Amino acid sequence: MKSIISISLFLLLSIQNSYATTVNIKTNLGSIIIELNDEKAPKTVANFLRYVKEGFYNGTIFHRVIGNFMIQGGGFTANFTKKATHKPIRNEANNGLTNSIGTIAMARTNNPHSATAQFFINVKDNNFLNYNASRWRWGYAVFGKVTAKSMSVINKIKQVTTGNRNGYQNVPLKNIMIEKITIM
Repeated sequence: MKSIISISLFLLLSIQNSYATTVNIKTNLGSIIIELNDEKAPKTVANFLRYVKEGFYNGTIFHRVIGNFMIQGGGFTANFTKKATHKPIRNEANNGLTNSIGTIAMARTNNPHSATAQFFINVKDNNFLNYNASRWRWGYAVFGKVTAKSMSVINKIKQVTTGNRNGYQNVPLKNIMIEKITIM
């Protein structure tokens, strides 16, 4: 019995420790609390936190909102100026985390190792974005999840009216500002 309790306690602590860092994405529609998975996506979390510590995301927008798919941000200012980034990071999509509702993942180009600063939050289960070794599909690296309380803000964002702007589609007609991201 004692060993079962020890194992259970160990597993509980392991689960808690995998989401060790928490950030607050303060938007003009409310705060989104994200629990980052330092254990399963260490390089991706380190990259994201580097941008957070530099204040990179402050004053950027969620520039792409597809209500039945995801919301994307972290790369453009309110006037659609693309921000300069650091070098791309290696894709960690094969970490066992899935693109399920409420998870945060790195945006990238067709090159699987092209993620820099932009991220997206899944507003539904998007299994087709997951790593798939049998099909040599790299997928998109999930590195955290939105807390249950913050999903109300995600639900507000996914319902905004979008259109075309500056050559981009699915852009909110009224800016959804990322005012500041802070480590909690």
